[in-house]
Amino acid sequence: MKALVPALVLSALSFSVLAQDATVSSELLKRGEYLARAGDCVACHTNGKSGVPFAGGSAMETPIGTIYSTNITPDKTTGIGDYSFEDFDNAVRKGVAKNGSTLYPAMPYPSFALVKEEDMRAMYAYFMHGVQPVEHANQDSDIPWPLSMRWPLHIWRSMFAPTPADFAANANADPVIERGRYLVEGLGHCGACHTPRSLTMQEKALSNTEGDDYLSGSNAPIDGWVASSLRGDNKDGLGTWSESELTEFLKTGRNDKSVVFGGMSDVVEHSLQYLSDEDLTAIARYLKTLPPKDGKQQAAPVEDSVAKDLWRGNDSKPGAALYVDNCAACHRTDGVGYKRAFPALKGNPVVQTEDATSLIHIVLVGNTTPAVKGAVSNLTMPPFGWRLNDQQVADVVNFIRSSWGNNAKAISASDVADVRKDRSIIRDEKAMGSFAVPEPVGAK
Repeated sequence: MKALVPALVLSALSFSVLAQDATVSSELLKRGEYLARAGDCVACHTNGKSGVPFAGGSAMETPIGTIYSTNITPDKTTGIGDYSFEDFDNAVRKGVAKNGSTLYPAMPYPSFALVKEEDMRAMYAYFMHGVQPVEHANQDSDIPWPLSMRWPLHIWRSMFAPTPADFAANANADPVIERGRYLVEGLGHCGACHTPRSLTMQEKALSNTEGDDYLSGSNAPIDGWVASSLRGDNKDGLGTWSESELTEFLKTGRNDKSVVFGGMSDVVEHSLQYLSDEDLTAIARYLKTLPPKDGKQQAAPVEDSVAKDLWRGNDSKPGAALYVDNCAACHRTDGVGYKRAFPALKGNPVVQTEDATSLIHIVLVGNTTPAVKGAVSNLTMPPFGWRLNDQQVADVVNFIRSSWGNNAKAISASDVADVRKDRSIIRDEKAMGSFAVPEPVGAK
């Protein structure tokens, strides 16, 4: 029910504004709202504390400081109420604000550059006539001078942001796949998180035609999470997932193999659950066309020696006793979990990524899956950072990454300490207490 409240509020506000402006067709507004959902605009431009849709103020951590999303309601004083379509188009597809300054690339205008003009006009109509204006002043960034100067961004944009051009589908390709490609490369801006970035912070590829770095997984944590590969790799990608399994995951945030977590939870909650089955299928079908980056990867083999040892009460493997005490009740001693509830750890791509930050993160602070259409129950993994010290977390993570056929490199207690000290990952200070490193369980 909690997850439905923002959607109900947003729908009510949209209906209210629509009733006030009959000059714009309801069909155009509905289409614009759908496209705004596909772009997940509400996730970044809504402050989680205030919960006012599109009023801005959401903090985004960057390597050079914190920036805050802007008010994109049609308020004429603090929002975009005085934007012409050209102003709106320039901001979204070119990264140029109304005053001529360049936007920070936290706004994914390199991806939005290929959004069709007709779709841009529908979204413009929606934001101008289907969104309630809210007076909420924009907040200046916390980026220190001289890094706060905007003129270098103009140079960055000219070097790395493509010139806006309407998406052109391949006439010889499957139209379903081409629709998926349009949504993934454009409005969905999946590469913003799932493609590694260069030292100059641009995505290494904006499409599959630019190389197999595209959607091969982030090369640095984003808000304490590492976005996994969406390519066909068998170990740390989607090679072992079927199209139907991927479609179900996009729609509900869960399937028989995994459950959504981290930043992807917001994407499912605010965006993907509202897309049509046809568009979700198109996205999944397109992603399944992406070949693996590492063609030598093998899926986790059938390996049950660890499961048999735990069944017999043999927990001598490092981290095994901690796993039995803290994890096995939900994820089972054979690591296969419970379908659509507690994800399998055996063969899980996130478990086997090169960078174990996501797995460490979720062990420390837990996770709650969103309640969405088709999967209305919140499922919660409790935090264990308050009771397990760094070495214990490392031991249990290493046990998971090396059991049931999983094969990923070991981590150290210092790796856990690095994640633990990142205050941005702590969502519930009260539940985590001081978040200091605890003494080992049972220590005197």
